[in-house]
Amino acid sequence: MRNILMTVMLLVVVIVLFNTIIAQDNTGTRSQIQSQGTSANTRIGQLLP
Repeated sequence: MRNILMTVMLLVVVIVLFNTIIAQDNTGTRSQIQSQGTSANTRIGQLLP
């Protein structure tokens, strides 16, 4: 029973950390990667004649 409780609590912590670090709308890692990818695509598009 104790192992199940610890596992569930660990999963909750992982989900909360994922939502606060990666999946935030404006400051999360996902949005930063998307903005950098868009910037790189724009620069690459400008290099082609």
